[in-house]
Amino acid sequence: MTSPPVLLWFRRDLRLHDHAALTAALAAAQAGGGAVIPVFVLDPETEALGAAAKWRLGESLAALARDLAARGSRLILRRGPALDVLRALITETGAGAVQWSRLYDPPARARDTAVKAALRAAGIAAQSHPGHLLFEPWEVETKTGGPYRVYSPYWRAVQDRPVAPLLPAPHELRPANNWPASENLADWRLGAGLNRGAAVLAKHACVGEAAALARLDRFLDERIARYSERRDFPAEPATSGLSENLTYGEISPRRIWHGGLRARQEGAAGAEHFLKELVWREFAWHLFFHFPALDRDNWREEWNGFPWRGDNDQAEAWRRGMTGEPFVDAAMRQVYVTGTMHNRARMIAASYLTKHLLTDWRVGLAWFADCLTDWDPAANAMGWQWVAGSGPDAAPYFRIFNPDGQSEKFDKSGHYRRMFIQEGQRNPPETARDFFAAVPRSWGLDPARGYPARIVDLAEGRARALDVYGTLPR
Repeated sequence: MTSPPVLLWFRRDLRLHDHAALTAALAAAQAGGGAVIPVFVLDPETEALGAAAKWRLGESLAALARDLAARGSRLILRRGPALDVLRALITETGAGAVQWSRLYDPPARARDTAVKAALRAAGIAAQSHPGHLLFEPWEVETKTGGPYRVYSPYWRAVQDRPVAPLLPAPHELRPANNWPASENLADWRLGAGLNRGAAVLAKHACVGEAAALARLDRFLDERIARYSERRDFPAEPATSGLSENLTYGEISPRRIWHGGLRARQEGAAGAEHFLKELVWREFAWHLFFHFPALDRDNWREEWNGFPWRGDNDQAEAWRRGMTGEPFVDAAMRQVYVTGTMHNRARMIAASYLTKHLLTDWRVGLAWFADCLTDWDPAANAMGWQWVAGSGPDAAPYFRIFNPDGQSEKFDKSGHYRRMFIQEGQRNPPETARDFFAAVPRSWGLDPARGYPARIVDLAEGRARALDVYGTLPR
C-alpha cells in the first residue's frame, strides 16, 4: 500500500531547483511510497495580472510543464477559486497533503490563509514554505522591534545574515498511479490581452529555469565586475536582467545571493552593489508585508492632500511614448517592445509623469502593471513612491530628473534612443520598428507622421512642479 499523494501547488515559484515546498512534498510522498502531483491554479487573484505579465506567466508555465515531463511527471492545470480547485483535486486523487511556497502581497496572503485554515479543518496537511524572498519579512526586526522603514539600516541588518544553502533539483519524479485531468494551457489564452504584441515580446523574453540559470551564470562571468560602473547606461547590457525570472520564480533569490557572494569573495568590483540591489527588492517586500497599502496609499500622510492630476491627455501621450521627450519616449516604447524597462529609464519616465506632468503616481503604477513582464507589486510600488516623493526613502521633492541632462549623462551617443524611436531614422533597428507593430491599432500611430513636439517645456514643467511641491508641509 502506498501513501496518499501530495499536491504541490505552484504559484510564483516555477522552477525545480532550490524549492523548499517541492523538497518537503517529495520527502512526505517518498516516505510512504506515494507521488507528488504538481498543480497550477488559475484563480481570480492570478487572473488579475496585467496583460504582459499574464502572457509571460503562460510562457513560464509551458517551460515548467516541459521540465516536469522530462523528469517523469506532469503539470496539472485547473481554473477557478484556489480552495475549490484544491478540494476537487483532493477528492479526485485522495491526496492527504498540500504544499506551497509563500507569497506576501495582500490578495495572496488572504487567499492562502483561508485555504490553509479550510484544508486543515478538513484533516488535510497544509503547509507553506519560504522561497520568494531571502528573509521572511517578520524575521528581520529593528533593535526595538518592528519593521525597518529605511533601506540603509535594513541593508546593514541583513548583509551578514545567514542565507540557507541551496536545495538540489530532483533528477526524476515518481509518477502518480492515476493522474487527474488537466486543462489545456492554450485554452486559457493568457496572451489574449496583448493581441498582436505577444509576438514582439516573445523575441525578448528569457523563459524558464534553464534560461534563468544560464542568464545568472553569464552575468557573473561577464558583467558583474563592471556592474556598479555601467549599470545606469540603458544601451549597454550591463545588468543581470533577472527581474523577469525572479517575478515568476524561475530562479530563486537565494541562488542569486550565493552567486553574488562568491563573486564578491573573488574580488568582483560590482558584486556588493549587485547584492545591495537584490536586497532593495527584499526591502520592498519587507515594507509591503508590514504596510500592505503601499501600492494604493501615499506612504507619507502629508502627501494625502497633494493636488495630483488624475488621468489626463498628457498622461496618455506618456503611455504611448509620444511626449516629445526622446529619453522618456524611448523608455515607454522599450516596455512595449521588450516587456521590461531599464531601471534608469524607469526613474526618468516616472519622474517625468509625476513631476513634469504632475500626474498621480498610481496612474503610472497601473500602466506598468499592465505592460511589464517583470511586474513586481512591491518593488514597483516602492519605486513609484520613491520617485514621486511620497514614499519610503523617497527622493527629495526638489529632485526632478531632467530628461535632457539624463540623456547627456547616460546616453550621450543616443544609441538607446535610436533603439526604440523610429521616426527620423533612415534605417531604424528592428526594436524601433517593432513598437509600431506591437501597439494597439486603435492608437493610430504611424512613424511616417514624424516625431511629436514636446507636450511640455522642461523648464516650465520643473518650475510648476517646484511651486506645487513647495506647498507641502515640512
